[in-house]
Amino acid sequence: MDVTNHVEKLNDLIKDVKFAMLTTATADGTLHSRPMATQRADEQGNLWFFTGQHSTKVAEIQTERHVNVSYAEPDDNRFVSVSGTVEVSNDRAKMEELWNPMYKAWFPKGLEDPEIALLKVHVTEAEYWDPPNGKMVQLAGFVKAVATGKPYKAGEDEHAKIDFETGKKIA
Repeated sequence: MDVTNHVEKLNDLIKDVKFAMLTTATADGTLHSRPMATQRADEQGNLWFFTGQHSTKVAEIQTERHVNVSYAEPDDNRFVSVSGTVEVSNDRAKMEELWNPMYKAWFPKGLEDPEIALLKVHVTEAEYWDPPNGKMVQLAGFVKAVATGKPYKAGEDEHAKIDFETGKKIA
C-alpha cells in the first residue's frame, strides 16, 4: 500500500469522528490534551485544525512541535492514533476551504477574526484499530481465545502502524 492509499485509509477512518484529542507537551514536558473539531486529512496526509493565534496550544508548540492526535469511535470499535509535527498557518485559502459556520462559536467574526489561525499537523505515523467484523464475530474470536488459552490476534486489516514518510507498515 502506498502513501496515497494510507491517506485515503486515514480519511476513511476519521471522517465520521466529530472530535479528536490533540496532545501537545508543555515546557516542563507534561502532556496536555484537548478536544479539537475534526478535519479531513488533505491529499498529502496533513491534518488541519482551526485555533486561536494566542492559545495555550500555540504557545506549547513553539517549544515542542511533536504532537499526537487521537480519534475514537467506540460504537464501531474504531480507534486511530496519529503522530506528527505541527506548525501554525495563516493560509487564507485553506481557511476558506475548511471553514464551517459552526466555528463562529469560537471565532465570532468568522474568517475576519484577527485571532484565527490553522494548525497543520504533518502526519509521520498513524496507527489504527478497525475490526471489519461485526461485534458477534469479534466476540466469537475472544471466546475462542479464552477457550484455547491462546491470545486473541487481530487480523491484518484490523490493526496497522504506518510510517507516512516511507508508506510502509511498521512491525
